[in-house]
Amino acid sequence: MNITDDRMARAALTRIFEPGDRVALALVGKHGAVWALRIVLGALPVVPFWDITCEELEAAVARGAGRHTDLDPQKDLDEIAALGGGFLIPGDEHWPAGLDDLEVPPLGLWYRGNLSAGFPTADKCAALTGSRDCTSYGAAATGDLAYGLTQRGITVVSGLAYGIDAHAHRAALAGSTVEAMPTIAVVSGGVDRFYPSGNADLGRSIIASGLMVSEMPTVTAPTRHRFLQRNRIIAALSGVVCVVEARYRSGALNTAHHAETIARHVAVVPGSIHSANSAGCHRLAREGSATLVTEVNELMELLTS
Repeated sequence: MNITDDRMARAALTRIFEPGDRVALALVGKHGAVWALRIVLGALPVVPFWDITCEELEAAVARGAGRHTDLDPQKDLDEIAALGGGFLIPGDEHWPAGLDDLEVPPLGLWYRGNLSAGFPTADKCAALTGSRDCTSYGAAATGDLAYGLTQRGITVVSGLAYGIDAHAHRAALAGSTVEAMPTIAVVSGGVDRFYPSGNADLGRSIIASGLMVSEMPTVTAPTRHRFLQRNRIIAALSGVVCVVEARYRSGALNTAHHAETIARHVAVVPGSIHSANSAGCHRLAREGSATLVTEVNELMELLTS
């Protein structure tokens, strides 16, 4: 395989490596995507550099060893184009600058939807997230916040999951104006599929006026690791991450922790002290890492501070 194009090499690497792979990013940073791919494919020797040891490099190459079969980045790029999307890489006009704040930024970003105006800047995006098994209170609070944000020209970012995520996307679409992209869905599998399947109609509505994005190429299934890694993308795209409702050990807290590491605001909506669904929100507030918010204007204050 003779790949000499940076975009195509990065596309190939997203099929070989999992999101958030530090060694993969270091390889690209040191050698460039084309030479990094050649090293991974065994065409060049593995030589330690910086703080990356030979053992770490060999382990990284081994992790991707089973994914070289039928590697065809041009096919992947053609398939995403046929879906009305594309593949962004650092340096592109529409590359979201907020992603560069991450310790391990994506090698590239696959997308579907309306990118004509580019990604909104982080101070024009707010992430709303929370439990899949939300209560009616959590659903109502999410709807109020998402609708109010989009009415004020703010893009709502979430993960297309059941529960809080879905309510956030739906309310954002309902409140959308011509002044701003209503919502962005960050997914953990390929953007050719809608996961969960019960949110397929919602996903189609999102790509009609917003964006669906992923680090993973098409025909890629979600996994637990990919869910956790996609949370860092949600955080990096947003100026504030608001956890509306979450259990004590909810995965939504992972998004808040990613936000903290890159100096994004974290907010939580208070709930009943008797509700297990708000225990995670109260935990973040008690630890001092989150601001309590009860209305959209308080989120707006965080975005502008």
